[in-house]
Parts: sequence; C-alpha cells; structure tokens
Amino acid sequence: MALNLPLRHTLLILFSLSITITTSLPSPSPVTIHQDSPPYLWPLPAEFTSGEETLSMDPSLSLTVAGNGGGSPIVRAAFDRYMGMIFKHAYNRASSLLTRIRFLSMVEYDITSLKIIVHSDSEELQLGVDESYTLMVSKKNELSIVAAATIEANTVYGALRGLETFSQLCAFDYSTKSVQIYKAPWFIQDTPRFQYRGLLIDTSRHFLPVDVIKQIIESMSFAKLNVLHWHIVDEQSFPFETPTYPNLWKGAYSRWERYTVEDASEIVRFAKMRGINVMAELDVPGHAESWGTGYPDLWPSPSCREPLDVTKNFTFDVISGILADMRKIFPFEFFHLGGDEVNTDCWKNTTHVKEWLHGRNFTSKDAYKYFVLRAQQIAISKNWTPVNWEETFSSFGKDLDPRTVVQNWLVSDICQKAVAKGFRCIFSNQGYWYLDHLDVPWDEVYNTEPLNGIHDPSQQKLVIGGEVCMWGETADTSVVLQTIWPRAAAASERMWSTREAVSKGNITLTALPRLHYFRCLLNNRGVPAAPVDNWYARRPPSGPGSCYAQ
Repeated sequence: MALNLPLRHTLLILFSLSITITTSLPSPSPVTIHQDSPPYLWPLPAEFTSGEETLSMDPSLSLTVAGNGGGSPIVRAAFDRYMGMIFKHAYNRASSLLTRIRFLSMVEYDITSLKIIVHSDSEELQLGVDESYTLMVSKKNELSIVAAATIEANTVYGALRGLETFSQLCAFDYSTKSVQIYKAPWFIQDTPRFQYRGLLIDTSRHFLPVDVIKQIIESMSFAKLNVLHWHIVDEQSFPFETPTYPNLWKGAYSRWERYTVEDASEIVRFAKMRGINVMAELDVPGHAESWGTGYPDLWPSPSCREPLDVTKNFTFDVISGILADMRKIFPFEFFHLGGDEVNTDCWKNTTHVKEWLHGRNFTSKDAYKYFVLRAQQIAISKNWTPVNWEETFSSFGKDLDPRTVVQNWLVSDICQKAVAKGFRCIFSNQGYWYLDHLDVPWDEVYNTEPLNGIHDPSQQKLVIGGEVCMWGETADTSVVLQTIWPRAAAASERMWSTREAVSKGNITLTALPRLHYFRCLLNNRGVPAAPVDNWYARRPPSGPGSCYAQ
C-alpha cells in the first residue's frame, strides 16, 4: 500500500513553500557541487528533487517519532545504527550533547533533528510489505514550515529504507570535520519496483560463520535487498541442527562448522531488524548426499547416494521432520525445495528402486516428479509456499502445485514461459546474476532486465523480482563479500529503481559514478567491496588509484 497521496501532495506543497521563503544562509563549508553531477544515491529513488544548498548536521542529531509505529524498537535500533555510520568520525558522540550546550552560542546547525513518522504498528515482515517512504530535508530556521529532516512511511520497513537513503545524503567534510548534506533541499518519494530482491548464499560448499552471514545481511540493507536465500545444505555438507533427526548434522565438514537452532534464530532476528526476510532451502531429491552420513538409509545404496531414496516413507518422514523444525525458525512464507540437476541414472541401476518403479509403472522421470510433488505437499501442509528451481517447471510444470514459485537460473526465457502458465517467477539468469561467474562485468549485471520478452502487464506482475546468487564452490569467508560486492549492487538498482530510470542514457555517465561512490561507501562501512572496473571480479586493484575511480 502506498502512502496517502493527498497527504504526500500536501507535504510537497509545504516543502516547496519552505524552499521559497527560507533565507539562504552562508554554507558552513566551501564545497563546490556541480549542478549536472548525478545524485550519489544507490539505488536511485523513484522520484526526487534537489537544490544547491549545503546543510550542516548536528552531531547530536535527535530522533523524534510519530504515528502508531514510530516508537518501534526496529526504528530506534536503526536510528542508532545509522547515527554510528553517519557520525563515525565523531569518536565520542555520546558527549557531543554537552559540547553542543557549551558552544551553542558559537555553532548553529541546519539539521538538528530527524523526525520519523510510521503509520502502522505492525512489524510483520512478509513478501510485499510496504517499503515506500517519503524523505524531506531542508534548512531549519524561523521561517521553515517543514521540519529539518522527516521520513514518513506506512511501515517500519519503509522507514528503514528511508534511513538508508538519508544516510547516503550525509557526507563527512574533512576540512571542517563536520557532516554535511549537499544539494539540499531534498524531496524524495520512493518505492521499490519489485517486491522480491534477493541474494543467495551457499553454506554447504563452504561454511560461513554466523558473524560473516550477519555482515552479508548488513551489507544487503545498504543496497535495499530484502531476501536472504539461505542455501543451507547440499551434497557436500549438512551443517544445520535438526532436533527431530539429530544425526543429520553429522554430515557437516567438522563439528566446528555447524549452525545451531539458536544460531539460525539469531540470523533471522538480525535480518528482520534490517527489513530482510530469510528464505531457507532444502534441495531435494538431488544435492543431498550429505544427509546419508547421519542416516545411511536415505541413500538408495552405498554406491547410489543421490538422489535420495524415493521408495521409502522414511525419506519423506525426514523431510517432514526437517521442515517442522525449520518452521519454528523461519517465518517467511516461502520455502525453497530445490529440485534442480537431478540425475536419476542410479535409481534405474539400484535393484529395489528399479522394482519399485516397475511396480508403479513409473519411469525415472515419473519418480522425480513424484518426489518433488510429495515434498511440495509437505511444505504446503506446514503453511509454506513452495519455491522450486526451473527444472521442475520444465519437466512437469502442468503438475506443479499452482502456488509454486519458479526460480529461473538456466534458460533465459523460463520466466516468460512460467508466467504465461500462471506461475510466479524469480529471475536469476546464471549468465549475468550468478556472482560466482567472475568474468561477468558490472554493466552486464546492470543491463539484465527481468521482464525482457514479457509484455502483458498481468504477466509482468507475476515476476515478483530477482535474485543474485553467491554459490560457494570457490568462495569462503576470505573472499565472499568482495565477490558479492559491488556487482550485487548493479542488480539491486535494477530491482529497486524504475525501469525507465535504469534503461535510459549512457550508464557510464548515469550509473557508473554512483556505483563507484556506493562501492566506496561500502568500504567505509567496513564491507570489502572489490573495485567496480575489475575485468575479473573480486580481484584487487591493478595499481594505485582512488577508490572513486576504480
């Protein structure tokens, strides 16, 4: 639901009036801002206007809240986080209020408070939650009608997105040792283009410590991504604690590379505080060899370790038990059941499976379908919407549950075909949005359009968004963040900003300078994003130079 338009229009009129009657006071910093330079915001907001003023920020910036949800702990915690980022050079911000009182007669700031208005008191985080916001920043003086800085949103998650944008307007001036906002006054109305904007991480191929996953989640919020797709287990390792079947995590690489129930719950809590859902994945029936380390009966035979044994009820009992345990941890409405790259040859070569197939008059493809559909019904029984990789749709799409969300990765036009059949689709074309493909440059990521070839507006709505995928075969803690960033940001703007904004003009002029700036912002926030212009992703710079030019 978007903000009430008459209210927004009223605020815009008042804001415009305040610009007209506000006296232009001397800027506290001699900074030259070029009118034709792009706004250094990422992703680009849906609508915005700016001016030519430079405003000073009070290091004791105060928070005032209003609306039913303004007092949410999510809002307060986010304000505190962002103040730490904005005023990171104010090393003792806690004492700055006393300093301000002492020198109030000597220093006056243009921006002394931030008002956050949140209309709804609901903190439920599900697909399609309203992330829209309005942000206004103008000089505060005796003639101002609008408060110095105001964020208004329907939900706390819209307020989070507004806080991120506000933080990107703030810049530290080293000559005055103060935080300033350039090109003010600002009026921004923003809302995401797609409701699902995801990043996949893979903790089976390489274990990622909880703190690293938190770093990834934190960095996602800077680019306004909102779904962490957690590919927790695969054939290589099973690091996840499952109380109903406690031997499963014997499939972990080691006893130190595991996630407890409490670890997973903390990751979900941490993500929610940043407006990010966590979608867990259990990839079946293939990609599951590690399950049999703890329960060998899940293997069709010692020489046939995947796909899982389709003939045994025990296999589906284990799946049901895992999902029951996970449902207590992951509140997001989607659950990913995989279903990709299923090689059924060893089913046909295992005696009891071959007899089972013959008794049901099944081909191995029929058994694959049987497995996927039975797993879907288990997920649905636990109030989850199933998500499956595209092979399930390509192989037996007409038999999938109509609630299925198809995730594209392999064939470029799969979303076109899926939405034509009434399925929702997530776009993740491997040629451009697989981050482990290190030879894909930022501009190819940026120019990849999820709706290409889909012209019917009703079908376009069925493409709920997209996802960049950080598969872990060649990425562990040492390189995962610099492999994700900054290329994931190129996709994030494609998914957040309007299609018109990201599709017009020369992107080396409209996008590249902002992406350089965003990469440096990530670096300044402790995220080791690699140079933008690398011919091969995640490599260090080829020589000396500025962050803003590499």
